[in-house]
Amino acid sequence: MAVRPKISDIPRIRAALKFYRVFAYITGSFLLLLCLEMILKYTGIHREIYLLSPAGFLALVPWNPVDPQKLSGVNLSTGILIAHGWLYVVYLFSDFRLWSLMRWPFSRFIQIALGGVVPFLSFIVEGFITRRTNRELVALEAPVPVEVTN
Repeated sequence: MAVRPKISDIPRIRAALKFYRVFAYITGSFLLLLCLEMILKYTGIHREIYLLSPAGFLALVPWNPVDPQKLSGVNLSTGILIAHGWLYVVYLFSDFRLWSLMRWPFSRFIQIALGGVVPFLSFIVEGFITRRTNRELVALEAPVPVEVTN
């Protein structure tokens, strides 16, 4: 028999779903930025993104792994890397919160967690999870039919 969420948890589930949705989009967006940064850095382009550097307000600065430059300014490439890592931790927390309130199997937790690792997948997984959660909440809120006996 499948374990259903508690009716008393419905307001907490709705809040957890909203929190999850926000961080699914934030994490997905930062993952795409991270992919762009890696393409700029590790392909033949060999550039890093800098903010407020001598090269300009927002500039692609040559990157050399053997002889790194010491530039003034903010290295946005490193900032994107660090931000995505911490935002993914918050995404996992939002995943855990929704998963535990919905009382889903552990495999669903892993499926949602993978959404923040594969580019574009967090947007797709978010849609599936939102629809599934809303369907389950509607079924949970539906009145239980009463049997009338003679």
